[in-house]
Formats: sequence, structure tokens, C-alpha cells
Amino acid sequence: MRAFILGACALLLAGCGSSDDKQYIQDTDSGSTAISSESGQRILGVNSYLWHATLDTLSFMPLQSEDPFGGVIITDWYSSPQTPNERVKITIYILDRRLRADGLKVAVFRQTKSNEGWADVAVNPDTAVKLTDAILTRARELRLATKQ
Repeated sequence: MRAFILGACALLLAGCGSSDDKQYIQDTDSGSTAISSESGQRILGVNSYLWHATLDTLSFMPLQSEDPFGGVIITDWYSSPQTPNERVKITIYILDRRLRADGLKVAVFRQTKSNEGWADVAVNPDTAVKLTDAILTRARELRLATKQ
């Protein structure tokens, strides 16, 4: 039975391979990005400008997970060299294909280190607002750069 399950898993994984012939096609009016390959064309479920702006804004942090079709970016814990006993983790949800402020949800988590280990602490509510503003500003810059 184990051999059957392992064989089935191996076949499923083999079918998940990707080819290098993908082409990214961006619609500069809507901000959507299509991925074209031999198997057809798939449209990202999120706004491409918001997606790339989020990656640019969070580029200093290690990424734990990113899903361009679902619109979720999760960073790993990050500690600034200036504050090694404090760390943050950010989850960004891109909720729309349009470049809109309400198409972005930011969740920030913060922990501090004590003798017992890492403990959750409150996050300043302005942190998520400032991060959202930075991402939106970068998205607008990217959009203007593609219009020229």
C-alpha cells in the first residue's frame, strides 16, 4: 500500500513540472498580467502593479510564501540589526485586479524576545497604514512607468 501511495505521489509531482517557455503579457490599462504557455493563457487573480510593488516594498525581508494567483505574500520573521530583540512578520493580501487602495490588506505581526523566548506584542496601527501607503505609491510609480 505504501509503495502505491509513493508511486501515485511521484506521478502527481512529475505532472507538476513547468516549462521555461512561459511569457508574461501585461495589460497596462487594467494592470493584469497573463502567463502564456503551451497549455494556454492564465490571468493572474490580482493586480500586477500591486503585486510587483508589494514585492519591491518588502524586498528587504525574507519571503516565506508567495502566491501570484491567490494574491498572498507572507514574509518570514525579520529582525532589524538595530533591534535584534524584536522581529516582525507581514502578510499582504491583494484582493482585486484593479489598482485600488481597498484592493490591499496588510497584516503586521510583532514579537519581542524575553528570557522565555519570543512573545507576541501589540503592533502600532499606523504600521499597516504606512506600509499600505508605500505599496500603493510604488504601484502608481510602476503604472506610470509603463504608460510612458
